[in-house]
Amino acid sequence: MGDHPLGPFAYAPYNPISYKPGGFMNGAGHGNTFQDNYGNYWNTGTPWIAVNWNFERRIAMFPTGFDKDNQMFANTRFGDFPHYLPTKKWENKDELFTGWMLLSYRKPCTASSTLDTMAAAKTTDENPRTFWVARQNKPGEWLTVDLLKTSEVRAVQVNFTDYKSDIFENDPAKTYTTFKLLASQDGKSWQTVADLTQGPRRDRPCAYVELPQPVQARYIRYEHSYVRAPSLAVSDLRVFGKIPGKPPKTPAQLTARRDTDTRNAFISWDKVPGAVGYNIRWGIAPDKLYQTYQIWHDEPNTLELRALTVGVQYYFAIEAFNESGVSTLSKVTGPI
Repeated sequence: MGDHPLGPFAYAPYNPISYKPGGFMNGAGHGNTFQDNYGNYWNTGTPWIAVNWNFERRIAMFPTGFDKDNQMFANTRFGDFPHYLPTKKWENKDELFTGWMLLSYRKPCTASSTLDTMAAAKTTDENPRTFWVARQNKPGEWLTVDLLKTSEVRAVQVNFTDYKSDIFENDPAKTYTTFKLLASQDGKSWQTVADLTQGPRRDRPCAYVELPQPVQARYIRYEHSYVRAPSLAVSDLRVFGKIPGKPPKTPAQLTARRDTDTRNAFISWDKVPGAVGYNIRWGIAPDKLYQTYQIWHDEPNTLELRALTVGVQYYFAIEAFNESGVSTLSKVTGPI
């Protein structure tokens, strides 16, 4: 912090301002901050992929703001779930979140064909470094996720992988992606809910398709048409919406203990039935819990957090989420 662009500067107690551990896309640094036409601040970052090269990245964008004390923060809570683009200046840091939950985590997948060990199940593990590869890159290859329950589907994201790619230039006449999305309640009768084989052709390496209307479906299918790469490779088929039901209960027994190296802390909590995951939220005051660490329910219910500032006290809380919504936030614990 400083009073002049060239300093002198003092280290801010709230650091880092942009942080995205856990979840699908990890990383929020190496970016920049800008304002949109409505005066909203955004912070971009470069999440880590590292399939073809250690520094292979994508680009992410998170709502950013300043609180009543002029503390800057970037909101990465559910940062890789669907958000609305604003049409005005937002007032609440979470109001752009659609509330559409991830329906596809660890759900069964089938495919028209599979190359070697790159199986369809890898497209629902929320890991962009694992992927399915079809035996051939040809129209008609398909990938289907079974949501296990009839769900209200609002959006689908198809993330492609550059598996043995030989593309080193961006020729719009050749470098584009086309496919269809189909939905079914019984796995037999299908309806097309999005047709990206029609209209202008463009490259969609992280294709996000918001459906014009919510669709009731148990099965979602990707039907391939064209990618320029030699192989059809998909890292994740992500489905968003809601399953009728209640959000999970608020996790109990949240504890936070500072390590002897005070840059680190150990967090633990009790798992709750029916949860898909948890958000550990923390900050430098009970009303400044701006940081979020997302943990899946099938992971351990402990976390070694390595992101704290020496000499600064921290407060913690936790919330659980499932395919129906998000629990209330737990009681804040701290300071530690």
